[in-house]
This record gives sequence, C-alpha cells and structure tokens, in this order.
Amino acid sequence: MRGFSFFIPALVFLCASPQGIGAQDPFERSLEVQEHTLENGLRLFIIPRPGAPIASFVVQYRIGGVNERPGNTGIAHLLEHLLFKGTTSIGTSDYDMERVFLNQMDRLFDAILVLQDLSPPDTATISVLEGRIKDLEDQASAYVTSNEFDIILSENGSRNLNATTTAESTTYFVELPSNRAELWFILEADRMQNPVFREFYAERDVVAEERRLRLENSSAGLLYQAHMAEAFQTHPYGKPVVGFMEDIQRLTREEVRSYFRRFYGPNNAVVAIAGDVDPGQILRWAQVYLAPIPRGEDPPPVLIQEPPQDGERRVEVTYDAEPHLRIGWKVPESQSEDGPALYMLTSLLTGGRSSRLYRRLVLSDRLVSTVLSSIEPGQLYPGLFTVQASPLAPHTTVEVEEAIYQELDRLRLVPPEEQELQRVRNQLEASEVRRLRSNFGLAVQVAGSATLYGDWETTFRFTERLLAVTPSDIQRVVAKYFTVEARTVATLVKPSQQKAPGGTDGKE
Repeated sequence: MRGFSFFIPALVFLCASPQGIGAQDPFERSLEVQEHTLENGLRLFIIPRPGAPIASFVVQYRIGGVNERPGNTGIAHLLEHLLFKGTTSIGTSDYDMERVFLNQMDRLFDAILVLQDLSPPDTATISVLEGRIKDLEDQASAYVTSNEFDIILSENGSRNLNATTTAESTTYFVELPSNRAELWFILEADRMQNPVFREFYAERDVVAEERRLRLENSSAGLLYQAHMAEAFQTHPYGKPVVGFMEDIQRLTREEVRSYFRRFYGPNNAVVAIAGDVDPGQILRWAQVYLAPIPRGEDPPPVLIQEPPQDGERRVEVTYDAEPHLRIGWKVPESQSEDGPALYMLTSLLTGGRSSRLYRRLVLSDRLVSTVLSSIEPGQLYPGLFTVQASPLAPHTTVEVEEAIYQELDRLRLVPPEEQELQRVRNQLEASEVRRLRSNFGLAVQVAGSATLYGDWETTFRFTERLLAVTPSDIQRVVAKYFTVEARTVATLVKPSQQKAPGGTDGKE
C-alpha cells in the first residue's frame, strides 16, 4: 500500500476553491479553516465540516527526495515504511528484550559494511553475517506484534490508512470516526516521539524489492528514471525518490533514526483535520499530546540549481517491451508567473477526449494508445513539462514525436480559441465541486499548501490564476519554453530495434 510517488499529477492544483476562507461549498456551507501554531512550531489546521461523523487526519512533513544527499538517497521513503512499525509501547510485548536483539543485528551490519569496503569484499564472511542477522530477526519476532499500529486503527473504524513520499514532502493520512479523534492524537504523538524501527532489515529488503518492481523491472520506471537523470544532471529532481539501490542496501538503523530525530520534528510538520469535529476540543488535544514534543532541526535549504540547458538531450533505453516516448521541456516552478498557463496547457493538450493531442494522436491518426502530459517531478523548483505516449504498431516513436511537435507548432502560430479554453475552465470548476465534497481532499490540500508554500491558501488561490489564463498566455508560454534547446527526449526501444534518429521541430 505504501510507497513513493514518481511525480505530482499536473492537475493537482485544479481542485481548489478560488475564494479561500468563507468560500461557499456545493452545500452552501462556508469553508472555515482555523489555523494554530503550537509553541514547538507545529502548524495545526482545523476544518470543521458538520455532517457524517467522520474526520480526515493528515500529517505532512516538508522532507522528501530533494533533501537527500549522495549516500542516503531513499531514506525518506524507507522512513515512511518504518513509521508504521510501532513504538516502544505499540508493536512489542517486551521492548527491553527486543532491543537486545536489535542492537546485536546493528553491530553485525556495521561489520558487514566494513567487509563490503574491502578490496575485494569478503563475500564469504558477509554471507555468514547476513544469515546471523536473519536468525536474530526471527528471535526478535517473538516479542513483536506485527502491524499493531494498523490493527488498533482498523478496530476503531479507520479507512484509507496510508502514506506517500514525493520529491518534496512525506505525508501520512487516515480517516476515523469523529469520536475516535483523541485516539489519533495519542497514536500520532507516540509515533512522533517513540518510533521503533523494528523489522528494519526485512523492511529495507521490501523497499529494495519495490525499487526493482517499479524501476528496474518496469519499462515505464526505467524510462522515467533515465529521462529525469538526463534532464536534471545537477538538481536533486534527477534522483529517484525511492533512492539508488546501493544507497538503500547500505542504510543503517542508526542513520535512519538520526535522520528522523533531526528533520521530523513538529517544527517541520503540518497537521490538517477536516470533518465533523469540535475545533475547541481538537485544539485542546493538540496542546496536550503534540505541544510537548521537542523541536527538531530545519532541513537545510535546497540551493542547487540546474544550469541552463543549451541543447537538446536524447536518451534511449533498451528493454523488451513495447516502445514508449517521453518528451520534456524545462519550465519554471509552479507558482511562477507562467505557472498557471503551463498547467492549463497540460489539460488543453491531454485533458480528456476533446483535448488536442488526444484528438490528433488517438482518435484521428491512431498513432498511439495513450497520451499524457504533466509537470514533474515537483512543484517548488523548475521542473519538466512532459508529454508521453505509447505508439500503436506499426507506428514508431519518431512518427509520434513529429506529430506532437506539429501540434505545438500550431499553438505557437495560432492561439487556442476562447471556446476551447472555456472547456478547460469548465473542467476546473467541476473539479472544485468534487474536491469540496471531500473532507479528505480538503485536508490533503490544506496540508500540502501549508507545507510547501507556508500558506494554506496558496493553492486555493491558484485556481483563480488558472481561470484567468487567456489564449494569448498559452501561445506565449509555448513559444517561450517549448524550444529544441530546452528539450530532453527519452525513448524506449526493443533490443532488436535500431536507434531512432533525433527529431526536430524545425521551427526554432
């Protein structure tokens, strides 16, 4: 269930209310967001929504893939898994006895790291020590109550218990009956203060297998990873959120524990609670259970910038799967002046059956089975406007690539008609209605906006900016950003195929 996200969907902002505080939802009730900052820096947002006795709870930390350094890539994603393993009081029948085995395992793994660094590595002794670690994990399991954190919540009516790690944050969420709100505070405060990263080596193997499944043994994953690495050669956006295998397999429990203590403090956390709750009582529970938790360190700022790209880059991945194409252009961060027009462009190109690329590539020319566009892999830093498509045999990625450039050339020369853009605006308004119906959706959006931008209203105001985009804005951003020099192209080809020639717009 739990896992990392390759990228933020392009239309993540398109589901917000443009008014903010006091905006009217579809049921004519006002959207009330109460914000409180505890003494330890934790920011709490309460969104009371009378109705069904259910509440959504979201905790988001501004720590993700971009904060990692060579040697510890994937640590945030591994932590996401481990924080469901329980605490000193949950998930164990005797933590003092369990800890004896945990310490023995860690000493053995420290020895393995030393042996791995020999030239050549002492593989025979490493194998013996790995076997001893597995034996110790089996012995420690006598004191472990697996998945007790999940079990407690399930027995109290929880739904949608899960978490996700992205390039820029890590988010934990669950829905509970409103009369179990105090239970959430008790469990979350315990998890923030007393996590035990039990079953560490087994869970680390699970994460390594997840990497194999999603990246190494997946044609889409391999192509995504190669595309990002080619496009972002300096900025950490080029690293996979799941991490590199050599880093994952060398992470230690102490390294993970230290990382958690440093950067997962309440001063780096946002809590959003939406549903049928009493705001006063929620605030009192926050003061009792969360306020005493000590602050941690603020993550160091991401200062690395990707140098300007001065020429087209192309990468080819050979894999025994059907061909696939990814084209990306460098674009500014989402909240930039041109951000709204670029996000509107994703919908104009691939947002439904009436979109330009869908009509051309799928319905008319029958060149592809699917075509998608997005801005990835994050929101805070300059990203990649990506169009990807799967050609239908006998058509090739070269044909599809040329057709995409032709459609962009049309927009460069002639702006879209107002009626065409109005269809996209209608989609936005429909998305707002759906989002405002959901307590969970509201909690996720409020937490995400406050975490990434410091202001819970930022993404709500983004819809207003989207609705103000004009046809000339679309034409302007296509001409400004969709150039050969800013383009990175990745193609997936079968082993028997010859390398495809590089395409060109022929217009820049």
